[in-house]
This record gives sequence, structure tokens and C-alpha cells, in this order.
Amino acid sequence: MGKPTGFMEYERLDRGYQPVADRLVHYGEFTIPLSEEDLKRQGARCMDCGIPYCHRGCPVHNLIPDWNDLVYRSDWQSALLALHATNNFPEFTGRICPAPCEAACTLNIEDKPVTIKNIECAIIDRAWEAGWIKPQIPRHKTRKRVAVVGSGPAGLACSQQLARAGHQVTLFERQDKIGGLLRYGIPDFKLDKRLIDRRMAQMRAEGVEFRTNTHVGVDLPAAQLREEYDALVLTGGAEQPRDLPVPGRKLNGIHFALDFLRANSKRVQGVYVPDEAFISAEGKHVVVIGGGDTGSDCIGTANRHGAKSVTQLEILPRPPEKENKALTWPNWPHKLRTSTSQEEGCTRMWSVATKAFIGNGQGQLKALSCIKVEWHRDAQGRWQMAELPDSEFSLQADLALLAMGFLHPVHQGLLEELGVELDGRGNVKSDSEGPSAYHTSLPGVFTAGDMRRGQSLVVWAIREGRQCARAVDEWLMGRSDLPR
Repeated sequence: MGKPTGFMEYERLDRGYQPVADRLVHYGEFTIPLSEEDLKRQGARCMDCGIPYCHRGCPVHNLIPDWNDLVYRSDWQSALLALHATNNFPEFTGRICPAPCEAACTLNIEDKPVTIKNIECAIIDRAWEAGWIKPQIPRHKTRKRVAVVGSGPAGLACSQQLARAGHQVTLFERQDKIGGLLRYGIPDFKLDKRLIDRRMAQMRAEGVEFRTNTHVGVDLPAAQLREEYDALVLTGGAEQPRDLPVPGRKLNGIHFALDFLRANSKRVQGVYVPDEAFISAEGKHVVVIGGGDTGSDCIGTANRHGAKSVTQLEILPRPPEKENKALTWPNWPHKLRTSTSQEEGCTRMWSVATKAFIGNGQGQLKALSCIKVEWHRDAQGRWQMAELPDSEFSLQADLALLAMGFLHPVHQGLLEELGVELDGRGNVKSDSEGPSAYHTSLPGVFTAGDMRRGQSLVVWAIREGRQCARAVDEWLMGRSDLPR
């Protein structure tokens, strides 16, 4: 694939970024794409490695060597066909996916993987600019009606695939705009929302009907959907946040990360948010509790607000600077990573637990009481946390953002009304393989994405949405031509 000796001739080259001082004054995307010639050289680096581990590293099993070679040969339209064969929305994954494919690249053994994510993004962006992407309208309609609840990446992918199979699809969303966490949970500086809007236009032409401001299980009974539609698909995500029930939790100035991000994204996108519902970090000492992607998004947003300081706490130990390739490759390695938001300015602290929130006597947060911790395995091999004696300290904080992940989907409303069976973690129970794949405990009711598997990546949600669509199509029609 690519040029047989390309990986020896060309160095890895990644896309660039606007200087921090420039990008902190706006909410637009700030990446600087590679030139066409540079992209061709990066595609040429894809070696004939025999077993393309990148296929398995990628949850949607992208045909990565194929489109790397096609970009190298300047056949961009064929590269687009190969890219769309496995992924409905490569413009999303090309921007916000952590690229497990690159971790699995054979060249990553020497820490110089092919810049797969950059090439993916370049293919799809060029295709939109050239007008190559058109609605794929089915030749025949099945007259089967499918309701999809939740318009995140799983719901979008499932709806598009089902519409292309000829079914009449209605996608329900409780927010005022389509996109789920893509719309309001991921900041605009990471994903321009016009990318969602143009896909919506394509999907409308393909027959998908969008219904926003409709909270199924609250505004609209789920039982009504089961009566009116031939199949129901649950793709509502996992939005029950993990809380931190320590003393002082009820103080003003402590918020879940998603509430902070959602209010900010709405204002950026021109949606009215009353002052009492908007959470500002301007001029404040901000502490973000949680070291994942959501915490990183909070850092980037707080810095754009003009926070006085930003500190990020992680209860787990600091990861190693470099992984042991012999033990981890081609799997996703546990190692230290620094996001663009963290580069913009924050203090990162590891092995720290929050013991209490401290108020100023008037109900407002003023500090956090923290302690250092260490981790060890017990006799059964399970990790246990222990507080280090005499390691207590305090952090000044006017605003604390809880970004410790999500437990499971919200049970109140839709799931409680339906009475679907849940697994041990509180997710909707369903298999991903076999004759009952993506089927819940109720006949004709399916589930996919984070609602089924728990908090995960956008690329996993797209994969599950596509596979769930095939399962629904088979259940309705007895067979399916949709890809697995």
C-alpha cells in the first residue's frame, strides 16, 4: 500500500494548530490542514505490512490502507468511496476520534504511525468542497416505519442506514437541535456544528424526518411509538453523570461538566440561554475534577471564558510518558497524553482525591480540601486506593466542574416506562452478536451506542448504529443488504 519505500523516505508529518494566543479568542476550529502534496507523502508512508492491524484498531474497521494508497495516487473520489464504505460520518471521527487506528499502525512500533486521522479528514473535507457527496435515495420504499430515539452519532448512523434501506425513519431528539452530545457536549472549537447541519440536509433528502424538542418518555409516551411504528431504536446515550457526594457538595459553584459545556455551546451557536442558567468561568479559579476528554473540554472552554486559573485533578496515578510496545502494541496504550486544551494552560495533578468542598460562609464555594492517594492490588488482584497520611492540602476554587464520566443512561422516563431489562452496570441489556443482536428484552425494540455499551467513543457509536440498522432491517424484512 502506498509507496513501498515511502515509510523510509518520508517522515511523519501532523497537521498544525493556530498559536494558543490566537485561538483562545474564538470558538472556531483551529487546526491547520496539511497541503495536498504533504498528504500524498503521508499516504505513501502506509507500508505493505502484511496484516493491517489498523483495521482492527479502528472500531468501524475502516479500509485504511486502501484509501491511503488512493490518496497517494491522487484518486480522491475512489478514496471517498472506500472511506464511506465503513463510516457514515468521517468528518466527525476525523476531528474528534483519538485514533486507535494510529496506535495499531505497524509504524507505531517506532512511534511514527501514518497520520491516518489527518488523511481521513482531508478526504471527506475535499469531497464536501468538490460537491461529490450526494443523497443516496433508495429505489424502493418498504412502507415500514422506524422510530429512533436519540440523535447522537449512533442514532444518526442508524437512521441514515435504515433510510437508505427504504424504511420510513423518524429521529426524535429532546434538545432543540439534532446531534446529541456532538451538538452541545463537544465544544465548537473541536467540531464545527455546520458539519452536522449539512449531514442533516443529506439525510432529509434521503427520507429521514427529524423531530426536536420531543422528550420521549416525558412529552411523548414511549408506548405510543411502539403502537405507531414497526420498530423502535433506543440510542439516547449514557448521560447519568458520576457525582461526588462529599461534604459541601450543595455549595454554589459546583456543577456537572456537561451542564457547563452545554450552556456554553448553546450561546456560541446563538441559542438563548438565560443568565441564571449560564455558568461562567470568567475571572475565576476553576478546578476540573476528572482527567478525561470531558475534563479537557472544560479546560478549553474555561480558558476561552478568561478563567484566572485552571487546575485539573485526576484520582489515578500519572501515566508513563511512553508505553512498553512489546506489551501493548497493537492495542490502545496507557500513556501520558496532552490535549490541545491542556496545552492552552492548566495545572494537572494526579493521584488526588477530593475530600470536601469548602464554602465562604455564604453558600459559595471558595476551596477544595484534597488528599494524595496511592494505588495497590489486593490479594485478588483488584486495584485498591489508599490515602497517604499527612498529605492533605487545599486548592482555591470559585468554580468546580465534575467531569468524572457517566454511569449509564438516564433511567427516569423512557427506560422506566418501557421496562426494558438492564445489565449489571445499568445500561440497556442487549447482545452485539448473534440472532438477537441489538435487540432489547422487548420485541421490536432495539438499542445501540452508549445506551447499550456505556460511555464510549464517537466511532464506537457510529459502528453500533450501523450494525443496529442491519439488525432492524433483518428483523423487519427477513434479510438485509446493509453492510455489517
